[in-house]
Amino acid sequence: MLPVRSIWNGAISFGLVSIPIKLVNATESHSISFRQIHTEDGGRVRYRKVCELEDREISQAEIGKGYEDADGTIIPITDEDLAQLPLPTTKTIEIVAFVPGDRIDPLQMDAAYYLQAGGAPAAKPYTLLREALKRSNKVAIAKFALRGRERLGMLRVVEDAIALHGLLWPDEVRAPEGLAPDTKVTVSDKELDLADALMDTLGEIDLDELHDEYREALEEVVAAKAAGEAPPEAPERAESGKVLDLMAALEKSVRDAKESRGEESGEVTRLPQRKSARAAPKQTGGKKSTSATKKTAAAKKTTAKSSQGTKKTASAKKATGAKKTAAKKTTARKRTA
Repeated sequence: MLPVRSIWNGAISFGLVSIPIKLVNATESHSISFRQIHTEDGGRVRYRKVCELEDREISQAEIGKGYEDADGTIIPITDEDLAQLPLPTTKTIEIVAFVPGDRIDPLQMDAAYYLQAGGAPAAKPYTLLREALKRSNKVAIAKFALRGRERLGMLRVVEDAIALHGLLWPDEVRAPEGLAPDTKVTVSDKELDLADALMDTLGEIDLDELHDEYREALEEVVAAKAAGEAPPEAPERAESGKVLDLMAALEKSVRDAKESRGEESGEVTRLPQRKSARAAPKQTGGKKSTSATKKTAAAKKTTAKSSQGTKKTASAKKATGAKKTAAKKTTARKRTA
């Protein structure tokens, strides 16, 4: 339940329809704030507001506003001066147009507020504006004055309430000139495919699951020191090597993302590489390469040598057999004689 305390009371001007509303902060900060202390004794360090002319501390009731001119002259500006400014939006959120929500540049988004209907008479016109915004799928562009200046705003529906987002004026948003890399870079299809794979692996997330881990760790430190205990030690971070290969970095990121989600990482499939012009040509029509021809010729020579050796061996065997036969005949003749 939001607190009833409002920071601004006024009305929404919707053509001739006026809707009394209260402005309530839509956001709150959970950041832990620190006090400045004297490190030697822990005493609080406070700032005192001192008048330069009288050299004395003054109270808040004595402090007003002043505009410093170019020559250093201070021109006092009173609350009455500000109240008499000719602004129709002093107490009115004046709707000036209705546009599609995607027409609003997120860079213009500023603080957010909820608009609360100001009593029973505001219920019907408040509901009418809310339902009209829902049905049109548009947002309302409005002008309003808050904290001493006129502001631009956007009204949109959040559940059953109307929210007001402060917008920066268009001339308050800087152009991103000179920020993009001035070096010509070509991104390959492989790199884009791996980047897409990484985006698909990371997928979506419920923003309600996200929380401020720094604040939680800081609360643990404060609690430990308040109890007189040693603050918890920070876990050691794994040193990440300097990655020079973008493809390798993308592949590793995809694997890490899958492992963090409990999926099997496996191997990241690369796209088929382009064939290099230096690759050996395919053999066609039964033609043999030079090396194959040389091997065949060498085999033929070896076969020829083997054949010659066989022939020589056969001849030698025949000659030896003939000599033995001649010797037997001679011996037989001698015995006969």
